[in-house]
Amino acid sequence: MARRTIHRDERPENPSDSHAMPPVNRVSGMLDDLNELRTFQLILAHSSLSGAARALGVGLGVVSKRLATLERRIGQRLIHRTTRRLVPTDEGLALVAYVERMLAELDAAERYLSSGNEEPTGILRVGCTTTFGGMHVAPVIAELVASHPALQIELVMEDWPQDPISGQLDVAIYLGRIPDNTYVAKKLVDNRRILVASPDYLARQGRPEIPADLTGHVCLRWFDGRMPWKLTGPDGQYVELVAPSRLRANHGDVIHRWCLEGRGIMFKSCVDLVEDLAAGRLVHLLPDWYEEASICALLPTRRHMSPKIRVFLDAMAARLARYCA
Repeated sequence: MARRTIHRDERPENPSDSHAMPPVNRVSGMLDDLNELRTFQLILAHSSLSGAARALGVGLGVVSKRLATLERRIGQRLIHRTTRRLVPTDEGLALVAYVERMLAELDAAERYLSSGNEEPTGILRVGCTTTFGGMHVAPVIAELVASHPALQIELVMEDWPQDPISGQLDVAIYLGRIPDNTYVAKKLVDNRRILVASPDYLARQGRPEIPADLTGHVCLRWFDGRMPWKLTGPDGQYVELVAPSRLRANHGDVIHRWCLEGRGIMFKSCVDLVEDLAAGRLVHLLPDWYEEASICALLPTRRHMSPKIRVFLDAMAARLARYCA
């Protein structure tokens, strides 16, 4: 919510009015207090000063100064600093519980006051992997920008899942297991990774009947061939298979192309394979074996969703539901 800047030459027309604005220096002090408290809460949420700085979009020195000012004003040490980590003191734990409740109330008030303007506006930065972004995210954001004239969207695509804070993203789309609980994760759709190959490859090399058969096949993998393919079976069996790999790449589109050309077997997200499977270009192998890989949106903060984030997530969920039905 935009806040009006209060200039020093502004005064209430009637100083005796019970609803008159507090003096400027008092308002400024209250805003400073709020910044310090929100900074303190983010330091604990990210377990680091640098993580809080990235979340706030400020320098590390600003975060350090705010923490020192807060500790000096309260008269208590709130965080024990070691060379390896930050540990809240008992006083820090007690304070952050109050701070989180207070910030939740402020966010609720902000949502209430801004509820009259639900039109998405401003710049939205979205991060995702290259293949998924080209197939699913790019069409969605193009439609959103066409439908909402005040909205701008920047799509940041990499070959690996992205970190929302270090990438300065509003939303990062993630497939599979979430790396940690630092971020807010909103599931968009259920999804699985499955084994596929082209009809030409299967005609030449035969079809695997059990996971162990994969050791006799050409498996198309990322550079890190040591990472196992994790397969869950029909009766809850679990297999971690380090499949042989003579063809490796660090780009999902290359691996996908190799698979279509009959070069080997690929283990890939089902949402990226729907069209190839429907057209018969690829064949689903060992259909009782898969890896859960739900598609989630990672948000860098627990604050309420702005209209631009909400409309994007709704549009993504609607598109993915059609592909994962």
